[in-house]
This record gives sequence, C-alpha cells and structure tokens, in this order.
Amino acid sequence: MVRGLYTSALGMINHMNRMDVTTNNMSNVNTTGHKREIVASRAFSDQMLHRLNDPGLRLFGPIPMGNINPGVFVDNIYTDFQQGTFQATDNPLDLAIAGPGFFVVNLGDEQLFTRDGAFTLAEGMLMTTDGGRVQGVNGDIILPNGYISIDENARIFVNGEYIATIRMTNFSDLTSLRKMQDNFFRTTDLSEEIPFEGQILQGFLEGSNVNIVNEMVQMINNSRAYETNAKILGMIDQTLQLAVNNIASRQ
Repeated sequence: MVRGLYTSALGMINHMNRMDVTTNNMSNVNTTGHKREIVASRAFSDQMLHRLNDPGLRLFGPIPMGNINPGVFVDNIYTDFQQGTFQATDNPLDLAIAGPGFFVVNLGDEQLFTRDGAFTLAEGMLMTTDGGRVQGVNGDIILPNGYISIDENARIFVNGEYIATIRMTNFSDLTSLRKMQDNFFRTTDLSEEIPFEGQILQGFLEGSNVNIVNEMVQMINNSRAYETNAKILGMIDQTLQLAVNNIASRQ
C-alpha cells in the first residue's frame, strides 16, 4: 500500500515535468526557428513480489507472486528538428534554411549554432538580434553600404559584388547537440560536423515547428493524468489512515 503512494507520486512528478515542456513549447509558438521539445518517459525496472513469513511455506522459502512496477520517470527530453513553415518578410537580412543545417554564430568567446536567421547590421557587421556575430567562412562578416543579395549557397553580394560567404554546417547526430536559450545550440564531445546540403532563402524566416493544437491536447492529457494520480494517492492515504485508526482503537 505504501508502495502505491510512491508510484502515484512518481506519476505526478512525471506529468508535472511533461506539463513544463508542453507549456514551454506553447509559449514559443511564434518564436523564429524554435524547435519543439519532446519528453520521453521510462518505467523503473519491474520488481518481483514474494510471499514471506507464511507458516505453511517456511520449508520452501519465499514464493514468487508476480512482478510489480514502481512507476515511471522522465528519461530524456529530445528536440524535434522538423522543418518549420517559411514566413515571407522581404527583409534582405532575414534568412531561412531549407533543409537540415545551422548558421554559425560567435557569442562572446563561444561558438554556437542556430536556425534563427533574423539578422541585422551593427556598424556593418552581420549579427543576430542577441548580439552574436554571424560567421563567414573567413570569420566575422563586414558588409559595405549598398543593396544586399544572398543566394541559395549563402554567398553575399553587395551591389552585385561578391563580399563573403556565410558559414553553414550540419551534424551527423542532432541528438548530440544541447539546446540553450535564445534558439542557440551547443556542441558536445559526440557532435560531428558534416557538410551543409541545404539552401538559403533570402527574405524569409523559418517559423516555429510547434503545432498549438497538438500541444493543447497534450496539456489536457497531462492535466488529467496528473489529477488521476493525485486521486489515487489520496485514496491510498485515506486507506492508511483508516487502517492505523482501526488498529489503534482495538489496542
């Protein structure tokens, strides 16, 4: 019976964590380049129940009665890198990536990666809205005044003259990346870069890949599952109180 308390409590914690991820997805439905997160839960290992201290079975030792599962927990949170929808802006510094790949950005002393192509110019330097320096194949990108044109291969032209090429990259295993704030990703020891094979769309931004309807359904399911576990926990608690009170009254 006490085991049931732990199982219900673990279920509540699991669905609280799922709710946090779902609400974060919903809050970023309009965030450029945002990638939704998915929660993966895993059950604890099943445990064998035995009959103990039965006078008729003492010669044979504990008798197996069957398996019981102590509950579930959040095993991992994965990022869904599915392509978002394209939104036309007609801004020459807005870029979207068609296909897999990332822009390379230097933020402070760290090299990060993003799919958010809402760029701006600061004293001629191509930058993100968060102050990161967009990297070209030869480092920081400095653009002169003039009409900016960027082709599908990330080559930048100003007034028809070639200036620089934006550095684009991709990774063999996207699950090796670690998601950070402001739509940035950080590499790990398992991250391996591979050539970029996508295309650049000038005057477009990639929208969030969050489906608000699916997230609302997920939120309702999490809420109901949480309430169910809470009710079960309350029922077990009441049963324990009755058992303790009855035993105490008989003594």
